[in-house]
Amino acid sequence: MDFLTLIQIFDSTIRLATPLLLACLAGLYSERAGIFDIGLEGKMLMSAFFSAAVAAVTGSVWLGLLAGIASSLLLAGLHGLASITFRGNQLISGVAINFLAAGMTVLIAQDWFQQGGRTPSLFGGARFEPIDWPFAEALSGVPVVGPIYSELLSGHSVLVYIAFLAVPATWWVLYRTRFGLRLRAVGENPAAVDTAGVSVVGLRYAAVAICGVLCGIAGAYLATALQAGFVKDMTAGRGFIALAALIFAKWRPWHAMWACLLFGLLQAVALRFQNIDLGGVVIPVQAMDALPYILTVVILAGFVGKAIPPKAGGEPYVKER
Repeated sequence: MDFLTLIQIFDSTIRLATPLLLACLAGLYSERAGIFDIGLEGKMLMSAFFSAAVAAVTGSVWLGLLAGIASSLLLAGLHGLASITFRGNQLISGVAINFLAAGMTVLIAQDWFQQGGRTPSLFGGARFEPIDWPFAEALSGVPVVGPIYSELLSGHSVLVYIAFLAVPATWWVLYRTRFGLRLRAVGENPAAVDTAGVSVVGLRYAAVAICGVLCGIAGAYLATALQAGFVKDMTAGRGFIALAALIFAKWRPWHAMWACLLFGLLQAVALRFQNIDLGGVVIPVQAMDALPYILTVVILAGFVGKAIPPKAGGEPYVKER
């Protein structure tokens, strides 16, 4: 494998890890506040559809992004209403959101566009274009440094850079601000936070809202940057892979980034190498495609060490009277 091929694989890794990273950070905020959210998949799917649909109709990718975020926030509010206000089972609420999104997106797409549950292909201003860094083309011929700068770092859409900048931002918010301290405390001991005069309900709704925004960006990236339109079930389990990465990272932002890059690398390798020949044994492409999901099962089975979630996670808070 030559150096340029390696750079291309890493470039694909970054692109494929971006929606995982955004969804993983979304789950991080929600679960740190004590609200388990397995509805990441549904929120991403709903956002992917509405961002692609609005971008196709208006020709503006930014309006599409806003529509995707709004639709994701709507589902996040629904999850918050069920889990926080009505103290329902958080896992069932998340499953319901996934089913709701999977059915509604195809139904509405067929009604609006009559293209078999997909949106028209996006082009021009309806898609996020890659951003070329200064001197990227001029430096491309420089050995080692040139390909890294021009191919690996430059040429991604703005949402990729937002996703990776969100990692240090999340770390700073959670560990260096009063809001982050309270958010983490709500996930560990909501009664103590309530005793201090801070609204547990308000903090949990804030975490769910942040989760909705990040899932909205992730879904919009899938439909308007990584691909050129919406197709049925295009999230393809990415919400669940993001949850596995979150558990793998033990609910820490920097570790979450590396976990998502690992999953992205497996997807990139599966796309790049088809039917690998290992000493006369040919590994079929289906086995390569299954690698990220196999790793998900391995992680959730507990083979990567014990991951202890926030103590109050999944439990509705009942204020003492």
